[in-house]
Amino acid sequence: MNDRQKELTSGNRLAKNVIWNLLSVAVPFLVAIVTIPILIDEIGKERFGLLAISWMFVGYFSLFDFGLGRALTVLVAKCLGEEREADIPALTWTALTLMAILGVAGFIIILIISPWLVGTVLNVPAQLQDETLKAFYLLSASIPLVITTVGLRGVIAAYQRFDLLTAIRIPMGILTFLGPVAVLPFSNSLYPIVGVLVAGRLLATIAHLLLLFRIVPEVRQGYHYDKSQTRPLLGFGGWMTVSNMVVPLMVSMDRFVIGAVLTVTAVAFYTTPYEIVSRLLVIPVAVVSVLLPAQSTTLARGGIEDREHSARLFNKGLSYISIALFPLIILIIAFSYDGLNLWVGGEFAENGYLVMQWLAVGVFFYGLSLVPFNLVQSAGHPDWSAKLHLLELPLYLAALWWALSAYGILGAAVVWTLRAFVDALALYVMALLLIPECRTSIRRFMLSMGGAVMLFLLTAQLDGLLIKFLFSSLLLLLFGLFVWRLVLQQNERNWLLRMLHLRPAQ
Repeated sequence: MNDRQKELTSGNRLAKNVIWNLLSVAVPFLVAIVTIPILIDEIGKERFGLLAISWMFVGYFSLFDFGLGRALTVLVAKCLGEEREADIPALTWTALTLMAILGVAGFIIILIISPWLVGTVLNVPAQLQDETLKAFYLLSASIPLVITTVGLRGVIAAYQRFDLLTAIRIPMGILTFLGPVAVLPFSNSLYPIVGVLVAGRLLATIAHLLLLFRIVPEVRQGYHYDKSQTRPLLGFGGWMTVSNMVVPLMVSMDRFVIGAVLTVTAVAFYTTPYEIVSRLLVIPVAVVSVLLPAQSTTLARGGIEDREHSARLFNKGLSYISIALFPLIILIIAFSYDGLNLWVGGEFAENGYLVMQWLAVGVFFYGLSLVPFNLVQSAGHPDWSAKLHLLELPLYLAALWWALSAYGILGAAVVWTLRAFVDALALYVMALLLIPECRTSIRRFMLSMGGAVMLFLLTAQLDGLLIKFLFSSLLLLLFGLFVWRLVLQQNERNWLLRMLHLRPAQ
């Protein structure tokens, strides 16, 4: 492993980058907790359901990048690991050009199908169809901006400047939730609310471009499209495209199906707990976003030492995600009804607390699946995970449609969770085949899955605030002792003690 690889994959750097990633989502999440009840009261459940779909739309537009953003991160990181920095400017401009073309194509597609989405697919009330259609037209205009930003962020992430990325993502994330509230004194129509979201995307694109010029000054020396880079980008990104399209489809499209099978009010009842629970994914996403360039840089040469280091990164990522998610999910399962009732009222609590419990368990499985998914792509085999997701998609959508028809939004939450569980198991097997050195994690993985599920089920049976409080407190205390004595290594315990100022720095 060369000096560049050691620098980009050092433990201190990775830990700091994970913290930056967490902050970039945690701060907007706190804003969302305050603003969502205000939005529900001011614009009503129907408009809020449509706004939730708009939020999902803005994030899901990245599927039109055809995997090039993630491929760009991997390929730039490999250039850094192999000391080929001179190739990066041409690689960057080529990828950004392709992504801009794809963004315009996406804009045209959504512009054309928006009347069909609003008038046929979604059960939009007649009195809201006009403003919803105008809002969707605005959303389509943001597609080139979203896709270009994904590419810019991909290059910056390869250099692991997550501190600077966070400086942009925090204000942009706050604007996503605070912007619609700022519009309320003037209008409760979706059209100006969505206009604020699109304006935020424009600002984000400009900020990321300026940041790229600062980190990679060679890029601003001149535009250069390299045809020879097109095939590697499209070849590597091709299979990533499949996963980039299918995974968000399975993770987020349940709200579209709910809107088609049931009502937009049901979307609101489902989305409210989903918005809270899905925010837990900031933890695994923060970890794997850092691991992707680190793993790619580590595996650039493919030596035995590199594979062993990659396995250590894999094992640590899996352990840290489990440690971080388990206590939070226990608390959500225990206090889902009480929390929703306090936050958005009894009607949402009655309709959403079981949904919240099931989705919390699903997030646990999904968060664990991101680590092997990340390793499979870093190792240069995005086709493996893509084929898995292609197999899952029709089965998942069929099961989702049936469950919604038979059991309502609770059925959707159960199917979402089962899909996440199966996906995690399959991806872990793939990672084990690619990096056999990861085998030490498989026993922990299986045990953590089984033990966690039993404790989740037990917690869900509790009744009464006092019982819930006493049980969860005792369980989390025992869990903390278990992690401290049997999971964390001595250097990790020392680092935590220094962070808590209980042990002087050496």
